[in-house]
Amino acid sequence: MTDLISVFDRIDGYRDEIIQLQRNLTARVALGPDNGGRGEHEKTAYINSLLETLKPDILHEVKAPDKRAHNGYRPNLIAKWEGRQKAPMVWVLSHSDIVPPGDLSLWETDPYELMVDGDRIVGRGVEDNQHGFVSSYLGLKAILDSGQPLKRSVGLVIVADEETGSDYGLRYVLRHHKAYFRPEDLIIVPDAGNEEGTMIEVAEKSMLWLKFVVTGRQCHASTPHKGKNSLSGTAKLILALEELNDRFDLIDPLFRPSQSTFAPTKSEGNVPNVNTIPGKNIFYVDCRLLPQYSVDEVLSASREIAASISSETDLQIEVEPVHRQDAAPPTSPNAPVVEALAGSIKRVTGRQGKAMGIGGGTVAAFFRKEGLPAAVWSTCPDSAHQPNEYCLIPDIITDAKIFACLYQGEYDRDTT
Repeated sequence: MTDLISVFDRIDGYRDEIIQLQRNLTARVALGPDNGGRGEHEKTAYINSLLETLKPDILHEVKAPDKRAHNGYRPNLIAKWEGRQKAPMVWVLSHSDIVPPGDLSLWETDPYELMVDGDRIVGRGVEDNQHGFVSSYLGLKAILDSGQPLKRSVGLVIVADEETGSDYGLRYVLRHHKAYFRPEDLIIVPDAGNEEGTMIEVAEKSMLWLKFVVTGRQCHASTPHKGKNSLSGTAKLILALEELNDRFDLIDPLFRPSQSTFAPTKSEGNVPNVNTIPGKNIFYVDCRLLPQYSVDEVLSASREIAASISSETDLQIEVEPVHRQDAAPPTSPNAPVVEALAGSIKRVTGRQGKAMGIGGGTVAAFFRKEGLPAAVWSTCPDSAHQPNEYCLIPDIITDAKIFACLYQGEYDRDTT
């Protein structure tokens, strides 16, 4: 008890170090080639130097070949510190890459120059995903700097390419170095969460983006009988697709929202003038599916509905999947990583962590597909990808304490 309190006291004194770490990380722009950059080398080299100061037993750079990137590869890091106990080791995975800042006129400051406003830190990448690295790093640093023995073995993984598919990041690492990880390990990805720090993400919905191309015959709007109005057909099809909500109506309280969703979203332009009947309309539907449903059965149902409207309207309708991501097997809400994380949250904050599913996708899915249970968690305001992205210093301090509990195996076992 006393040892952990002294570690917490040390973490409480890290405010200036948090600011300096975030400033240095933000200034090292880590954009992948798909986002207009040359890779994550400068930021990864800086992180490597930080990890070296903690004298890891293993520090391995994994180079994923990418001809578009600086020096022809994307950098990934695996660091490991051996603990005294034979208990399952703790892995924490963060990603180094960021997304572009977008419209600079929406930013209050230069996105790559840190702004500190009280407890609020602003800059591109400060939450996504520098918060996760800084908190997991400082939780470990506080233990080692205090001179206390590290009880559990701890691994920190820093991957590239999370924002654009992970082909050069975690996917590559697992393909070539999966032996580092074991199913009994506690694997945490601090890349999503809520403001209370109580959401432990254990499951994700499947994702399916559908493109619908409705083709008729263009004509003058004064003689609509001479054409086939693709816009009218599109309207009928969008309404008919609401049937998907009835066909796939299971409720799973693990998720929010608790059902599958089918949302018409993007619509491409058809004709530039008002007095023309459009001959072609293209629109898209974003489908987020509970894991109980297969992507193929939803795709089949969508094509069946489209065929019915095609027959009714004499319009040609094509249905094309433009993106699909089948849900990985979920991490059990009772998995050791979830119980350990919930116990650490309760120990530090007194709050009750709760296992939940989400509609989006996270990099943790790649662990789960390999039979490695992983939990996604952090305390954050969810400002990722937004202008003026920010995080809060007290949240980083809290999360560092929670990681310290996990590393030392000292947490509340009664989280029911």
